[in-house]
This record gives sequence, structure tokens and C-alpha cells, in this order.
Amino acid sequence: MSTSEKSESSRPPVTRREFIKGSAVAAALPALGSAKSPEANAPEQKRPNIVIIIADQFRWDCVGAFGLNSMGLTPNLDAMGRGGTLFRQHIVNQPVCAPSRANLFTGQYQNGHGVWHNGLGLAPDAVTLASTLRKVGYSTNYIGKWHLARPDSTGRAPRGPVSADNRGGFDDLWEGANELEATSHPYEGDIYDNDGKPIHFSGVYRVDFLAQRAVRFIRQASNQPFLLVVSQLEPHFQNDCNCFVAPNGYAERYANPFVPADLKFFPGDWQKQLPDYYGCCASIDESVGTILGALRDAGKEENTIVAMLSDHGCHFRTRNTEYKRSPHESSIHVPLVIQGPGFNRAISISELTCHVDVSPTLLEAAGVPVPPSMQGHSFLPLLDRKVEGWTNEVYVQISEAQTGRAIRTPEWTYAVVDAHRGAKLAEASDQYEEYQMYNLNDDPPQLLNLAGRQDNPKLIHYDGSLSMKDAAEHLRERLLARMVEAGEARAEIIPRTLYS
Repeated sequence: MSTSEKSESSRPPVTRREFIKGSAVAAALPALGSAKSPEANAPEQKRPNIVIIIADQFRWDCVGAFGLNSMGLTPNLDAMGRGGTLFRQHIVNQPVCAPSRANLFTGQYQNGHGVWHNGLGLAPDAVTLASTLRKVGYSTNYIGKWHLARPDSTGRAPRGPVSADNRGGFDDLWEGANELEATSHPYEGDIYDNDGKPIHFSGVYRVDFLAQRAVRFIRQASNQPFLLVVSQLEPHFQNDCNCFVAPNGYAERYANPFVPADLKFFPGDWQKQLPDYYGCCASIDESVGTILGALRDAGKEENTIVAMLSDHGCHFRTRNTEYKRSPHESSIHVPLVIQGPGFNRAISISELTCHVDVSPTLLEAAGVPVPPSMQGHSFLPLLDRKVEGWTNEVYVQISEAQTGRAIRTPEWTYAVVDAHRGAKLAEASDQYEEYQMYNLNDDPPQLLNLAGRQDNPKLIHYDGSLSMKDAAEHLRERLLARMVEAGEARAEIIPRTLYS
């Protein structure tokens, strides 16, 4: 059955797994050798496997388990959330691809890893989740989009093959492209193996192809514990057409879609893009089901931690001239769902977590010491409801669209910007101006910017313990403190007085 025929029919999630079993593409794949670390010598697996599934530009509210989107896009992720752990307030520390991925893998802010905009790359000696796990006997394996290779002698990062010293500690199976959006289209393209040779696909949807490569690895993996990252491009737009491309027939399935409240009041391109975007999200969910099915079939599900997240969200040009790079929920709030040993609690976590916390958490869950270079903190104690001492706020750094900083608390988003900087011109500033301040309790879609406003109870309800001015001052001081904690020099923030 062709991919086109398959995608135009109504399918339960498990049919992709069944499709893969009979797929000519999977059958034609060469045998996978044992990806074995030289440090691994234990004959029996004692530590859990770890699988991380990364979607690109996936809005948190597309996951049905969060209770906002009625489209039924994510039955597999919803099931993971019911049986595992659903993180309701997971925030990225940089809402753009490369910096966010560097945050994720190093557990550091950009001040530590140095990747503050796209086109930069991790240092060869960067301490990452992969390099740390490999030292204790894991094989470290990567499939899909990377976006963290360093520039070459021409000053540009490679688009396709990634050299061994550019892989951030993923030293065993490598099947990726630095910029997958530049080496492939939704139904045709290339990724590259350990030797830089192309692995071509054609006639199969890109999400399915990468999931098939993951299935191939899982089926042939040895008893050695492994880390596997499957980094999808979808639902990110295809750059050369500036459009989202769902599997064949999926845009029609999601025509006349649910429109999130943060989009419907603004111009942008969501009006024509949402059906395809939702189709891409549904395809990502199906790939999650495919990978989980492969783990079950291989008898590895019970001893494998599976985490799904995204590098940033998508606001469909409603908040600036493109799709992310802003302090709004649509840019910085992403899904995080984890199942497996230690996470099968059937609970949801409301405290704020962020990308720099993910690697420390997974290391602790695997019983591996967290390197001192990692600035994030394990959120495993939150699962036991040990919340005392948890810093319930997230620091966000913004580049490319602006030189900005923000702090996200349970109630507020407070953002500042250097209005005199252009895109990509500065890693940081010594002077910022108040830019945006949203009360998330009363204004979840972030329609009313309160920056510079004085108290006006007719406009907004605010924390009764603080006046609007006091709330801004408190958030300003918290943001300055987080800047310093991240490794930045203390800057000046000029209060906004537009409404005074």
C-alpha cells in the first residue's frame, strides 16, 4: 500500500506500526551493526534505555491531554500522559532551533554552551547528555535533524553530513542532517550516515521514514543500554516553499479547524496553514505510536524512558514577521510527556519546568551523576510532590528577532528588549527596556500587554498582594537575578512609562 493511499484513509495509531512491518523501505534497509561503546562491558542491561522524540515547532496546546484542542490529533501522546507524566508548564529557554537544542542536550543556558543563534555549533568538548551517558556504558544514537554543527572554513555550518567531532557525543549510530529542511522535502530527500554517505528516501513521508529508521535500530539493538534521539522536522514549515506540508489527505481531514484563542484575534497566516500544521502534528503522534510499538515488540518498553518534546512553538506570524522567536506562550510553551521507569505515575505536573532541566532529570532517572557544568535541575522530586525549594519560574533568552530576555512565572510573562539592537547583532545587552507583561491567569491568550500600565481593576485582575507597579518591579528584579544566575552581567532595565 502506498503512503498516499495509507494517509488518505482513516487509521488508528497502530496501523503505522503494521505498515512498517511490511514496508519495502524497511525491508530494503541494510543490517544494523551493534552500536557498542568501548566503555560498555556489562553483559546485562541494568540502566534504562532512553528515547527522546523531538518535534520541531510543535505547539503545546495541540496535545489533546492538555484539554484545549478538540481536533483529536494526539491519541498516542494522550495515552502516554495518562499512564506516564504530563508536564503542563514546560517552557523552552530559547525559542529558536539551534539554541534550544543546545539548552536541551547540555543542560546549560546559552552563556554556557555559546549557541545563541542558529548557525553556531557545540564545541567538540561540550559536556552533553550523550557524552555523559556514553562514559557509563550507553551507546548514543541519533536520527534526524541536528542543527548544532559548527561553521566550517567558509563561515557557514554544513547543511547535510555532520563530522564526527560535531555530533555532541552521539558517537554510535548516526543518521542525520544538520539542516534536514535543506536536504529533504516531505516525500523525498537525504539523511547521512556515520561516514557521511547519503541515505535516500522517496515516496514515503519524512516523519514515517525517520520513524522507520528508529524501528530498525530498536529491533537490532543489543542488551547494552542506549540513548536514542529521533529528531523530526515536522511540524516545522518547509523552508523553500514557506509552507507546512502534511501527509497526503491530512489537510482535508483537518479542514475548518479549531483555532486557538491566541491566533484568532490577529492577522497572520494561520488561516491557510492550520489544516496542514495539524496534519503534521497528527503524523508526529503516529510516529510516537510507531516507536512505542517497536519497543513493545522488542521487549524493551518496560525498561525504556520515552520523552516527547519540541524545540519551540509556533505563532503563525501573529507576534512578529515569522513563526517563533518571541516571549509569547505560542513560542515558548511546548509539550513534554514522559513515560517509563520512574515516570509511570499517571500524574500531571503543574510546576514550571524547562529545557535545561531535561538532561539532569534523565541522568538522575538513569542513576548517573549530573555533571557540574549543567545549570538545570532535575525535576524528578516534583513527581514525588517534593516541591519545596523548587524555583517555579523559567528564564528565557531571545535572539535573532530581537535581543531580548523574559521570565515566565505561573502568573506572569515579563519581557524586556534592547530596542537599539538589530537581528543577530548581540548575544546580550547591558541595557533593556520593558517590552511586554501579561497576566496569564486573566489573559491566557496574551491579548493585553500590561507593560507600563498603572493599576486599573476594570481592565485586569491582578495579584491582590501587589499593585501593578509593584508586580512589575518584582518581576524586573527576578529577571535581573536570573540573568546573573545564567552567567550574564547584571544589566539595566528601563521601566516602561507609556501609560503613566
